[in-house]
Amino acid sequence: MPRVVVDVMLKPEILDPQGQAVANALPRLGVSDVASVRIGRRIEIEFQGEPDLDRAREIADKLLANPVIEDFTVRLVEADETADARS
Repeated sequence: MPRVVVDVMLKPEILDPQGQAVANALPRLGVSDVASVRIGRRIEIEFQGEPDLDRAREIADKLLANPVIEDFTVRLVEADETADARS
C-alpha cells in the first residue's frame, strides 16, 4: 500500500547544530570529503484507503513542521521504498 512521506528540514538559513556536530565528527572516522551535513526528520503517514497528499500537506503545515524555521516536502512512495529506507 502506498504511503505518504513527509521530509522536514531546517531552512537553509537556520543554523543546524546537530548537522555541524556530525560534520565535525566525520574526520575522526576517516571521512574527509564531506562539506556539510544537515539533519532532518522523515515521517511516514499511512491513510485508510487512498493516500491523500493534500491532507498530508495540511498535517505537515499545521503539526509536523514549524514553518518559521523548517521546510517540508510531501511525496507518495510504495511500501517497498519505505522498507528500503530503513535498511
